[in-house]
Amino acid sequence: MFASTVATLGCAFLLLLAVGAAVVIAITREANRLEAQRQRERIEAAFNNQIRASELRLERLAIAGAFQETLRGPEPHTGLQNAFSRLGGQLADFDGAYIASASGTVLAGVEAGEPAGQAGYDGLRHFSGFIPGGNSRPVAGSLSSDRGSAWSTIASNGSDTILLMVIDLSRIATPVHSPSLGRLSFVAYRRLSGTMLAELADGYRVAGMRLVDRQPSDALSSLPIPSPDASVSTWLTWTPDRPGDVMLERFLWALISVGVLFSGIIVFVVQRLRAAAVQITLREQEIQRLAGQDELSLLPNRRSFDLTFDQALARLDRGDSALAVFLIDLDRFKAVNDTYGHTAGDELIRQVANRLLGTVRAGDTVARLGGDEFGVIQAHASPTGSAALGERILAALTAPFTVMGVEVTIGCSVGIALAPRDGAKRETLLKLADTALYEAKNSGRNRWSFFEPQMNRALQVKRMVEDDLRNAIEQDKLTLHYQPQVSIDGSTIIGVEALVRWPHPEHGMIPPSEFIAIAEERGLIVPLSEWVLRRACQEARRWKGVRLAVNVSPIQFRHKDFVANVIRIIGETDFDPGQLELELTEGVLIEDADAAETAMMDIRAHGVGLALDDFGTGYSSLIYLRRFAFDKIKIDRSFLEYMEETGESAILVHSMAHLGRALGLRVCAEGVETAEQHRFLQAIGCHELQGFLFSRAVPAEEIDRLLAVNNPFAEVLAA
Repeated sequence: MFASTVATLGCAFLLLLAVGAAVVIAITREANRLEAQRQRERIEAAFNNQIRASELRLERLAIAGAFQETLRGPEPHTGLQNAFSRLGGQLADFDGAYIASASGTVLAGVEAGEPAGQAGYDGLRHFSGFIPGGNSRPVAGSLSSDRGSAWSTIASNGSDTILLMVIDLSRIATPVHSPSLGRLSFVAYRRLSGTMLAELADGYRVAGMRLVDRQPSDALSSLPIPSPDASVSTWLTWTPDRPGDVMLERFLWALISVGVLFSGIIVFVVQRLRAAAVQITLREQEIQRLAGQDELSLLPNRRSFDLTFDQALARLDRGDSALAVFLIDLDRFKAVNDTYGHTAGDELIRQVANRLLGTVRAGDTVARLGGDEFGVIQAHASPTGSAALGERILAALTAPFTVMGVEVTIGCSVGIALAPRDGAKRETLLKLADTALYEAKNSGRNRWSFFEPQMNRALQVKRMVEDDLRNAIEQDKLTLHYQPQVSIDGSTIIGVEALVRWPHPEHGMIPPSEFIAIAEERGLIVPLSEWVLRRACQEARRWKGVRLAVNVSPIQFRHKDFVANVIRIIGETDFDPGQLELELTEGVLIEDADAAETAMMDIRAHGVGLALDDFGTGYSSLIYLRRFAFDKIKIDRSFLEYMEETGESAILVHSMAHLGRALGLRVCAEGVETAEQHRFLQAIGCHELQGFLFSRAVPAEEIDRLLAVNNPFAEVLAA
């Protein structure tokens, strides 16, 4: 921009100078031309006037009475010579003068004040052949041919130049003629010397007046001298005045001063523009730096990361070695940020950036992609080198950080994709690295993972499940199965547990173990849980006196509108809240026990029962039983697997059943599959049983059939 501006100003300045110079030159030339033209007109008029004056002087001498009387006398020759001698003083302006007949015979003559004869006259024929007796005659177009009685010319014989004048005495106003001599002419000449031309130049106020025999190049500073036949062989030339040049010389310093002033202005403007351009360049560089740099960590940002990645991939196309891209996600950053505040979070980000810079080599790129996500581009990568870098990153970010005087530990998950092995485009490689990062998180976090093709397939399956599950919920394409909960003697169905099933049009019946986790990850668990509760309440209304157990996801339970949504669905389905029992796991109680207690008290106030599911598998079940108002505990099925009546599991089951009964809670055992297990649980005092011994989860129609049969499981128990 600066260069173009300076170039524009320079061009404008040069154009202005050129225009100014052109105007000055044009004015100067025009002034010189006009002066030369006026000078030429003045010299031409003065020259013609001088010749005319000479002609008139000769004509006055010719018409004097002495010539008339002499020509009528008896001796005209002698008389004419005497008359010339008497007129000698009046012919002093001429070097020579003659009276000659038409045939060139001299009747009288004078040279330098002395009588002259035929020989002197004949010498004039070397200058011009147009004098009387010569071999040529004047024609129209001579210098004085327009006057008829006289003609004049400037002639040269090679060494001398003369002004030659011829007057036809028979054609003047008072004709002079001789009856015996015939037609007479007055011939006079004057030598044109350098002194004479200098006098003429002084008189005309011109310089360098001279006669030349070649036509000058400047027509305004020359005057052609035509011969009597109108041809031109002699030119009078001079050095014309040049007032424009004089004016230019006088104002030259002024013009130079103006030029210097304008040059100074231009230099000043250029300097100011240069300074401004430097400032603009610095600001642009700063803007570009800020546009490509993360302000908090001072690392390159995503925009700069993408640009560097594209450049690295371009070098890869030109034969450069392989590279690797790392996506790094901090595992417990949010907990630090929420616990100690955003200032601590910002300081932690800066420390993470510094540690990452310490793990890479020169030529590698570390960038902050946003939030607690970082990226690394490893040049000259190999699987072994990338694995080593992944270990260094884990070691660096797993070590404790000191933030605002507090020691915190976060850890990280790392996903790695290699180019060109996994792909050659930035979008593809980032997507694959993100898939590997997702795998690292799902595998327990605080680890690194290379992208593997099966990860992509698993991710595609999850995305397919996500999209199809969302459509299934919206289009009511799910179904519910119910597993009976029977009395301890096995004779009566006292409750059913609603379990969702997904009849997929392509993959058949999909069990909840394959899509519940995806629903929790993809934010579908709340609408799915509400669909299950609504459908279960609608179908269980016909089973009077049978409790309906519905599982509650921890994510659903922590939702701010959980209680309101449950009460709303009960009201919309017109279901008896005393018949509903929500099964909770310890996961709903761990993060915020106070909020959980408030929600449970609220839900119990509406008559809904609560059961603690998977009892015995958590961390502090006894504490939960003392603090939270549960109605029932469900002993997890894992305790009944391979249980021996006198084994360790049997002791635990016996203890849990005894504890539940002591606390006034109903005790339900899950996973009952054998008659031996049934008898053992009956002996230790369990209240309810649930398992394949009695029934798998079945459609609602099968529950209708079982309820219609008296003692439906008697045959199974008797076997």
